[in-house]
Amino acid sequence: MRKSKPPKRYVLPDPKYKDTLVTKFVNNLMMEGKKSLAYRIFYGAIDLVSEKTKEDGLEVWRRALNNVMPSVEVRSRRVGGATFQVPTEVRPERKISLGIKWLIKYARLRNDKTMVECLANEIIAASKGEGAAVKKKDDTHRMAEANKAFSHFKF
Repeated sequence: MRKSKPPKRYVLPDPKYKDTLVTKFVNNLMMEGKKSLAYRIFYGAIDLVSEKTKEDGLEVWRRALNNVMPSVEVRSRRVGGATFQVPTEVRPERKISLGIKWLIKYARLRNDKTMVECLANEIIAASKGEGAAVKKKDDTHRMAEANKAFSHFKF
């Protein structure tokens, strides 16, 4: 066990929208330290989303992120030799990070031509309540609902 909690790291807002959530998203999207490329992909995807939906791209992205964020999840808990899947509430910061990670993961798994198109299509699908990232959230919620009987084993 560590002596003290590590200090919370705060990210700077992004240059275009002046939003820290966008920076967190781009930092998760970035690979091998290529931040400018990650920003180019994100901004291109937001422009493509606004072009396709005729709405503000950033608002559609926020709606998609809210649709993907889970509120409950299951955690493994060992009680008397047996491992139980115990449903627990998700902390707000973890909720955001899981939503971001799932949105990016399932955008990468799409079979579109470029990453900009993949991300844009996943954002549009998630904002409508469809897509693989939303399905992942629903599966997580369903698993938590199925294991509700073990909720008295909470930490």
